Amino acid sequence: MITRQRVANIINEYDLKNITIGTIGSHSALEIMDGAKDENIKTVCICQKGRELPYQRFKRLTDEIILLDKFSDMLNREIQEKLVHLNTIVIAHRAFTAYLGYDNIENNLEIPIFGNRHLLRAEERTAERNQYYLLEKASIRHPRIYTKPSQIDGLAMVKVQEAKRKLERAFFMVSSYEDYMKKANLKIKQGLINQDDLDSATIEEYVIGTYFNFNFFYSPMRGETEFLGIERRLQTNLNDFTTSVPARQQMEVDVELQNIEIGHTPASIRESLLEKVFKMGDDFIASAKREYPPGIIGPISLQSIVTVELDLVVYDVSLRVPGNPIMATTSPYTKYYYGHTLGVGRRIAMEVKNAIEQQKLAEIVT
Repeated sequence: MITRQRVANIINEYDLKNITIGTIGSHSALEIMDGAKDENIKTVCICQKGRELPYQRFKRLTDEIILLDKFSDMLNREIQEKLVHLNTIVIAHRAFTAYLGYDNIENNLEIPIFGNRHLLRAEERTAERNQYYLLEKASIRHPRIYTKPSQIDGLAMVKVQEAKRKLERAFFMVSSYEDYMKKANLKIKQGLINQDDLDSATIEEYVIGTYFNFNFFYSPMRGETEFLGIERRLQTNLNDFTTSVPARQQMEVDVELQNIEIGHTPASIRESLLEKVFKMGDDFIASAKREYPPGIIGPISLQSIVTVELDLVVYDVSLRVPGNPIMATTSPYTKYYYGHTLGVGRRIAMEVKNAIEQQKLAEIVT
């Protein structure tokens, strides 16, 4: 295991006037690097060959691109040494954890990571002290979990990974055990999922309500939890099919709906509910600090449903950069804090810059 002391020793050798923010070229890399540039911090993007075009096109964002045959080559000793030589602080996002793997991140990647590298694994529902565990410790409601398919007694969501693209989730909705068996067998036959992943899938009660992704940022430099804003996910082929095709025609078309996230839209919430939102964020961050010290450093997203009773139910937690670039230009909540809108990428860069100025960089990395 890479200890915090080991990371502190590395960061103490860094040239604080030449810090670089680094990230894997996928998921939310553009958002992360844009925020760094807004704060005049250098960037490096680690790209897989064949996937580098967006990072070459937006020339303002990248000071250096490192091209690798595959993302996991970032673990090679010479690449790690180069990144350390560049005084790199790595920012974690979904692609980073998917392509490098939690074991490698915790034990083999000897580069300072912004945030708590040992908390990233808790995002996976198969982990022992996972996101449900943290939610329960925080007394935050989440959908009821069916421990076996035969328990399904109403509308439910089966949360399973895609067979070929581990970054994507092949979620599907069911209404009964019979419906589960029919849809699961069809998806296995189509090659969308495999039996092993299905066996470890989570089956959740489907809570009816309005979806909001609540984005928070815990700042060790300020000792405060900030509410950065809200976005909602666009999913293919779900969103426009259900909104543009009349219900009668939907019943006539044999389309297998999927929940592949493809984009984002901005949102706000009625002011009278902000107290509940703030409390939920504070409670979750306190729970994570108790269970995974030093707890949250930086961004998290509590993907939630607001019910007709105005209760907040969290159905998913992102314990790293959640990937919501739309928030950088649309969130009124960051404007309330800072007088201008900003996104997660810039808020991270601001924290890094503040830590450098206070000579406390070791407090925001693990």
